[in-house]
Amino acid sequence: MIHVGIVGSGFIGPAHVEALRRLGFVEVVALCDASLEQAQEKARQLNIPHAYGDVDALLAHPGLQVVHNCTPNFLHAQVNRQILNAGKHVFSEKPLCLTPEEARELEQLAQKAGVVHGVSFVYRQFAMVQQAASMMRDGSAGRLFSAYGGYHQDWMLLETDFNWRVDAQQGGVSRAVADIGSHWCDTIQFVTGRRIVEVMADLAIVWPTRKANVTAEATFSEHRPDAQYQDIPVTTEDAGSVLFRFDDGSKGCFSVSQVSAGRKNRLHFDINASASSLSWDQENPQQLWIGKRSQANQWLSDDPSLLNRDVAGQAHFPGGHSEGWPDAFKNMMLNFYQAVEAGKMPEARERRFASFSEGANVMYIIDAIVKSHQQRRWVSVEQ
Repeated sequence: MIHVGIVGSGFIGPAHVEALRRLGFVEVVALCDASLEQAQEKARQLNIPHAYGDVDALLAHPGLQVVHNCTPNFLHAQVNRQILNAGKHVFSEKPLCLTPEEARELEQLAQKAGVVHGVSFVYRQFAMVQQAASMMRDGSAGRLFSAYGGYHQDWMLLETDFNWRVDAQQGGVSRAVADIGSHWCDTIQFVTGRRIVEVMADLAIVWPTRKANVTAEATFSEHRPDAQYQDIPVTTEDAGSVLFRFDDGSKGCFSVSQVSAGRKNRLHFDINASASSLSWDQENPQQLWIGKRSQANQWLSDDPSLLNRDVAGQAHFPGGHSEGWPDAFKNMMLNFYQAVEAGKMPEARERRFASFSEGANVMYIIDAIVKSHQQRRWVSVEQ
């Protein structure tokens, strides 16, 4: 058994625990949170045997091999740094950190530590996203022309919707782009095999002031009619549009929004290539649309027997059995922990999970998008 510790028990921490338990050869032995009392209560709820109120104490737990960083954004760099300095394998929630300078430091620390390091970009783990990537790699889709799409949600639609991510000190200077746009950028780069090298962005704040519940409700929770609010100025974007250029000269655009009524979690892309187009939507994740000019278009389902051989193992049930976000999350953990078992990072061409290098790359894209919006011009992405 591989022994694992979790730092942070908010919305995403329990999702990590659930996915790890599905692997069968990984055991979550310890949980750390902001206070010992909070950690003990959450550890009891999740049936985790040990609890800590301090990261260094967790890192000293006997036999601990891997640590998952599930803290709020502003703690990502600090906690990742502690884990790497302790010589533990590390799996970090995204974004990797808040600044390009931190990204460069963490990328170098991870390589120097010689440990397995991963970032939680889960959407590349869906079987049909893997299928699209395989079709781009083997050339069956043809030469890349362009890519379009977006990531739209509605959980920040109302003026009374508030979360720690709105606060630039905790979530970073970018919100919608860093929170969900980062997922889209990683997914499209993974599928196409190309790097985004230049961007032109226009971002928007629809609520310059939000009303924050003084009782601090949890993420995605329902609002109470008797809640009391305080006005909080907003400096992070609710939505935005980005033109971009890939490193091979092909182009595209995407949009992000956390204020699109009725869109719960819609990451989608359309890739146009010389032989076919490929389209996927996370809210209908088991189908990949393959567009043709001179023959009938095709809907390909995630039946393992129908997928390319190099990705069939990413669909775990027979055709017609629903697989979704938790299964993609499990895929991500399985791919990461196979590397942990091997004791080293896989070669880039063989690696299915995002590394700290790819996490840093997305941070450079986010930084370029923010600068582009501020300066109202095309900005090159740091490489």
